[in-house]
Amino acid sequence: MFLAIDVGNTHIMLGVYKEDKILVYWRLATRRDSTEDELGMVVKNLLHNSRLKLSDVKSIAISSVVPPLMYSLERMAKKYFCIDPLIISPGIKTGLNIVTDNPREVGADRIVNAVAAYDLYGGPLIIVDFGTATTFCALSETGDYLGGVIAPGIGISLEALFEKAAKLPRVEIIRPEKVIGKDTIASMQSGIVFGFVGQVDGIVSRIMQELNNKPKVIATGGFASLIARESETICTVNTLLTLEGLRIINNMNINR
Repeated sequence: MFLAIDVGNTHIMLGVYKEDKILVYWRLATRRDSTEDELGMVVKNLLHNSRLKLSDVKSIAISSVVPPLMYSLERMAKKYFCIDPLIISPGIKTGLNIVTDNPREVGADRIVNAVAAYDLYGGPLIIVDFGTATTFCALSETGDYLGGVIAPGIGISLEALFEKAAKLPRVEIIRPEKVIGKDTIASMQSGIVFGFVGQVDGIVSRIMQELNNKPKVIATGGFASLIARESETICTVNTLLTLEGLRIINNMNINR
């Protein structure tokens, strides 16, 4: 079996695959100071609850945008699984042609998403990832990674409202019944949900104008389903896109 680990600034996604089929997956809060033993015991318990064993896992791939956790994760893989994990970094075979000014600057999560999306849906593509930041990635018809857009994410935007405006409360991020809110909470929910829908559709439309062919628009990340229901441009939601990309890249590098 194969264990995929994707570390974001807010959440860690883990998924266990048997060949090309995902068996189980989990989402954990990211704690930058976690040790290899803390991570190892968490993963061990998650596997145990799913009736899986540490010894069932034969390979591990990790993508991360949180450098402080990489040491602990790599140590965890070696100590608890006796596996040298595949770390998604420059030099790893991905099959992706990155045509940005500095390919090494492109985040591991964006590379992994692009590999999975092109494998699953073909090109041209726009990938919208709703994480701590909302990122947009553009791929050509032949699978070239062209670059993209990075914008503030939904969670940190809402947190900024709470922290900087004294009278505004923390609110649940859900779709309000109407755009015109009748109270403070509904008004904030409307601004967040419909504001980000407008942002996504606006940026996607501008990217489309720069691409020769009309691309498919794929959404992933924690808030993908919420925004996609209101969006006029998103056509597909795949919340496991990053895990799929890790599986594909691991298969490419299986004999590294």
